[in-house]
Amino acid sequence: MTAQRIAALDVLRGIAILGTLGTNIWIFTDPLGAAGFLATPSPDTAGGFTEIVLRLLANGKFLALLSILFGVGLEIQYRSARKRGARWPGWYLWRSALLLVEGLVHYVLIFEFDVLMYYAVVSILVAFLVSRSERVLRAWLIGTAVLYVGAISLLTYTRSTGQAGPIPTPSTSDWLTGVADRLTMAGTYRAEAFLVIPLSFVLFLAGSLLMRAGALEDSARGRRIQLKLAKFGLGLGIPLDLLAGFSGGNWFFAERYLAAPVVALGLLGLITRLVHRMRQEPGLIRTGLTSIGRTALSCYVTQNLLAGAFCYGWGLGLAATLNDARPWWVAGFYVFLCALLMTLATWWSRRFSRGPVELAWQWAYLAPQRKKAVTPAS
Repeated sequence: MTAQRIAALDVLRGIAILGTLGTNIWIFTDPLGAAGFLATPSPDTAGGFTEIVLRLLANGKFLALLSILFGVGLEIQYRSARKRGARWPGWYLWRSALLLVEGLVHYVLIFEFDVLMYYAVVSILVAFLVSRSERVLRAWLIGTAVLYVGAISLLTYTRSTGQAGPIPTPSTSDWLTGVADRLTMAGTYRAEAFLVIPLSFVLFLAGSLLMRAGALEDSARGRRIQLKLAKFGLGLGIPLDLLAGFSGGNWFFAERYLAAPVVALGLLGLITRLVHRMRQEPGLIRTGLTSIGRTALSCYVTQNLLAGAFCYGWGLGLAATLNDARPWWVAGFYVFLCALLMTLATWWSRRFSRGPVELAWQWAYLAPQRKKAVTPAS
């Protein structure tokens, strides 16, 4: 059961990482960047309608799934520390600090909508709660979720009245200018923290509780929970997502931050169940997804770096060159990047136990512990 559970987690992480690319790809491939991404295409043309559908398939859902999986990972870390008799949160806070630094570097050098910084903050908050009872965790989850739904509803109303302002985008023609823009406009690009941090807080807690309930197990209780998640998440979330997605840009917040997390719960249940029902010997796609899941941080950074290098003016400039071929070239480019990432991750995983970013991260995590363990000579 343990091996199967880990296999399910790896596949889920791989799908979540590629799913976030499915959202971000529309930012990288738009000549106007984020400003173009937030301008909803017209559904009156075949291309515009297709782009709306393709965006809808990924928008917010895999970011939410990734948040749930971070909560699962936090619960696993807590269990491991308790099993070893280690103090909690103890060194886990150092892990969060490293994640914050990694996210900051990723934001400044590569991508203005990094989520690792948010996850680092949330992981610290949840780390102090995860040792509490399930009743306490549920109370925090429900209370925060109620307040969050109210806030998103208010934002949706505000956007529908035309009070939302435009979002700029950093320069894509020159890499150094883009870095400077992300530094000077950090207040604008990091404003999503007010939405992502409370949502991630709820989903981290959900991941911890689901892990405790056995939602990822290949067992009778695991299968029951997976079925319930799939029915609830997909049965309720997909209609809500379609309603918000085809109601115009004014419903952007409701689509991305309310409907999408519900769908993510359904995906968690469905994918986990499918993985457990697969044959033991993984095929090509499952191997690729598993490899990405095992090198998730490296693949998250790499996919954004590659997308920028292919699309931005400081690289090949495909966003401007192929703008008239949207959305068809974007879909093909996404498939190409997914295949490339699967290939690279599989090649790397056959030679190393961790991804390159994970290896550096693990060294930095253990460095102060080694130093502390050294007894000075008397």
